[in-house]
Amino acid sequence: MKASETEGFQGTHFSVATEVIGVGAPRSAAARPLCVDLDGTLVKSDTLVDTLLLMVRTHSRDLLRVPGWIGKGKAALKREVTDRVQLDVAHLPYNQPLLHFLEQQKGLGRSLYLATGADRALAERVAQHLGLFEGVLASDGETNLTGQNKLSCFQQRFGEGGFDYIGNARPDVPLLAHAGTAMVANPDGALRSAMRQGRFTPEHEFIDRVSTPKALRRATRVHQWAKNVLIFVPMLLAHALYLSTFLQALAAFFCFSLCASATYIVNDLLDVEADRRHPRKRRRPFAAGDLQGKTGVLLSGGLLLLSFIVAAILSGKFLAYLLLYLVSTLSYSLYLKRIVLVDVVLLSGLYTLRLLAGAAATSIAISPWLAGFSVFLFLSLAFVKRFAELQNIRAAGQVPSNGRGYLLSDTEQMRAFGTASAYAAVVVFSLYINGRDVTGLYAHPQRMWLMTPIMILWISRVWLLASRGELDEDPVIFAVTDRMSLLLGLVAVCVVLLAIL
Repeated sequence: MKASETEGFQGTHFSVATEVIGVGAPRSAAARPLCVDLDGTLVKSDTLVDTLLLMVRTHSRDLLRVPGWIGKGKAALKREVTDRVQLDVAHLPYNQPLLHFLEQQKGLGRSLYLATGADRALAERVAQHLGLFEGVLASDGETNLTGQNKLSCFQQRFGEGGFDYIGNARPDVPLLAHAGTAMVANPDGALRSAMRQGRFTPEHEFIDRVSTPKALRRATRVHQWAKNVLIFVPMLLAHALYLSTFLQALAAFFCFSLCASATYIVNDLLDVEADRRHPRKRRRPFAAGDLQGKTGVLLSGGLLLLSFIVAAILSGKFLAYLLLYLVSTLSYSLYLKRIVLVDVVLLSGLYTLRLLAGAAATSIAISPWLAGFSVFLFLSLAFVKRFAELQNIRAAGQVPSNGRGYLLSDTEQMRAFGTASAYAAVVVFSLYINGRDVTGLYAHPQRMWLMTPIMILWISRVWLLASRGELDEDPVIFAVTDRMSLLLGLVAVCVVLLAIL
């Protein structure tokens, strides 16, 4: 019995299930078609959210039309966004255990169907890329093929219980309950609750994700909070070691750390497509599908709210610096990081901004020498970050594809910019310790000259390792994990103490 049949992927595509196969005739599991959900199941992420995030990056003006599309229904929304932007289906975060299982079933001659609430155009591209599916059942711009709609589609095409199904979320419960064989992939909490209540018993579970706490820790990049230690520098250099001052600096530290984590999440959400094509960044939680985009949006908003609540107890000047930091980092994520040289100048400026914020939080005037030193030093670190990226890309035999505008031929010029800026920082520091300000702060100011060879050694080592391709793309991560860097830091602390005592 047939109703409407539409030509599509591999010659047969049904936007709504239409053909009943073997009604009333029970079939073995091997003979039953296996239907596989897409979002959260075959692919660990939600393709609708991924598409909307890509639209923010590439078609931001169309965001104003989203409320109107939502008013037409979810199927219409999916059709509109899919028509405007195309996800890179070759680099989606596929559930690898499930993918291997499907390949085995295909090799045994089993009929596989991609059955998804995603729009038909996207589903067909996924199916064509994988080459595993006999047909595609998907939303068509009018009918959103999820939950009961999907179940009706299956029953009409395959008959009651005439299909096996793999799903991952609460809307899949009716399909799993009526399937001949139920299987799940990365089941969410609601689905696990239905499993415990006996709504169905899965025959297989295909798990491909890291633990949520680990994914959250990686998404918020707690290790990057080390950059915000700069907030304590004005207090330390002024020797204002008082409990009240320390508590003010500590509050400012957490404000910047929470705000930074929020902006890192925003950056990762907007960069999810590019990250999936990067050999290392594809393991980031949102790119890998270990955290959903919706989770990222909520987490980022919560961290920002908490950050500004804490900032309200500090000075208005500090709050202004925090707001400037937020605007600058968001501008960097949305646009400025794609402008050659502007990105490194902005990155270095964000380091200096932390010093200024620390001074504002503790009401300590910042030295112009410190400001000058930080500008040159952090500009060098920003250049070494870009230089290391280019070196790693060259070593992998690839070409830059992250949209930043740098070419492999820029490598030597980046080295020249960065090393010149690094040694300029050493010169500024040498002039500072030869000035009158040091005399009032240190009992033995001449001992501060021992800091100069330490700085030269560390800076030279950073650039040497970067030239060899042995430096992590983030010099801050390198500084807090490299044994030699930690040893030099300890020696520097000892030198400062000798100069004070």
